[in-house]
Parts: sequence; structure tokens; C-alpha cells
Amino acid sequence: MAIKDWPDQQRPRERLLREGAQSLSDPELLALFLRVGVKGMNAVELGRALLTRFGSLHGLFAASCGEMSSVRGLGPAKYAQLQAVRELARRAAGEQLQHGCALGSPELVRQYLRLDLGRQAHESFSVLFLDVKNRLLACEEMFRGTLTHTSVYPREVVKAAMARNAASVMLAHNHPSGSPEPSEADLLLTRALVQALALVDVRVLDHFVVAGPHVHSFAEHGQL
Repeated sequence: MAIKDWPDQQRPRERLLREGAQSLSDPELLALFLRVGVKGMNAVELGRALLTRFGSLHGLFAASCGEMSSVRGLGPAKYAQLQAVRELARRAAGEQLQHGCALGSPELVRQYLRLDLGRQAHESFSVLFLDVKNRLLACEEMFRGTLTHTSVYPREVVKAAMARNAASVMLAHNHPSGSPEPSEADLLLTRALVQALALVDVRVLDHFVVAGPHVHSFAEHGQL
């Protein structure tokens, strides 16, 4: 049945306006984004089919243009729209971290890092530079490597922290392989960075490993 034939109280748009976006299911939110379905499926059914195909919302956001275009009724235009939504969400999270305390918003930090690092196919090492009130000064990708290895130079991280007059940093890198568990090399690198930054009175507050939707915190696991 087409959504326009549903009772008013069941239509996603009317429910969102009446009850708020949080009241809608993932397929219903996707239906509002998609606007129309395809032959044999209304927009909600198409949203549900996309979640089944890509496994989750994160999987859908991480899909390539080619993967999304392989779905009947979708193409580069919808892919571009979805990536614009993702980037707006990342920037909104970054703005919140700039005006609030990163230590007081651990889930917001995780959300930002999922959006920033979660879909990359290459291994990337980023640093979040914070001021004395733990507000975000900048987030910079410092090093980029292959799928299995990144060379990180503590001296460059120290120079970047001093250039931004950072009081502390949060480290983050991704594991494109899919496992958020830190390797022994990750642990050794973290210790080296903690020691190097301590020489210039910059604290390392945490190190996060991002693997798709999963984020591992060194601080929470006593690994700093």
C-alpha cells in the first residue's frame, strides 16, 4: 500500500511533526529521506530493504556509490544526498565539541569519530587537539597508511600540539579490518606518544580505535 493511502496518524511525516523524529523507526526515517519508493515497494519498505541489504544504518552510510547505485531506484544523486547528511552530522558534532567539554560528552566524541573515521577504507591516524577547558580546537588527520599499517611519528604530533597551543589531546585511528581491539603495536605507540607529549606538558586523555560502528577507548580499559 502506498504511504499516501495510510491513515494520517500512521504516516511517517505526520508522525514526525506530531511526535518528533525520535518516534520513528529507522525504515521510517529512511522513507522520509528517500521520499518515494520503487515499483512494488513504498518508501518505508524500500528503507527496510536497504537496512537488510547493508546490515545497518552504519553499513548504509559506509556503502560506496557503486554499491548504492546497484539498488533499484537509487543512484549517484541519492548517494550524494546521503553523504551530505552524514557530513552535516559530523560537522554538527564537531561544533558541539568546540563549544562544550569533550570529557563531559564521551558519546558525542564517539559519534564524531564514527562519522570521521568509521567508513574509511585506509588506515588513518587523527589527533583531536583540546584547550584547557577540554574544548575541541581542531581535529587533524596526521598520518595515513595502508589497510594494515600506519607510520606515526611522535615528533610531528608534538609539533602540531605546540602549534595549536593545545593543553591536551585525544588520539584516534581506525581499523578497516573491522576489529576495534588494539594491537600490541597500538599499545606501544600510545605509550610513546604519552611520553613524548608529557615533555611539553600536553596530556593524552584517551586513544580511540574505530572499527565501523564500534569504538574502543584506551582510557576506559585502563590502557593509557
